[in-house]
Amino acid sequence: MYRNTRLYAVISYITWFGFAAAFFLHDRGDHMVEHHLNQALVINILETIGAFLSRRHGITGMAGDIIELVCLVLFLMGLFRALKLSDEPLPLIGDIHLLW
Repeated sequence: MYRNTRLYAVISYITWFGFAAAFFLHDRGDHMVEHHLNQALVINILETIGAFLSRRHGITGMAGDIIELVCLVLFLMGLFRALKLSDEPLPLIGDIHLLW
């Protein structure tokens, strides 16, 4: 286990700035942090799409609100799993690998 694994795993979920900080500062080869960075990236992308859609009216806005609610639940689940240093994948997005 690397020295700051828990710290970087947790801050990777906290907005795009936390993701960028954890991405550039984490120890290369720390697979736990890389796992959480990947999941945080997917959540951040979905949340950005949801925020864009929720500004629309009608069914598109409602779909954006649902996406944002799902992202909030996934964010909390990921945050708690990072605190426990669990590498269990999150539901719905755990099999999506954008980075590693």
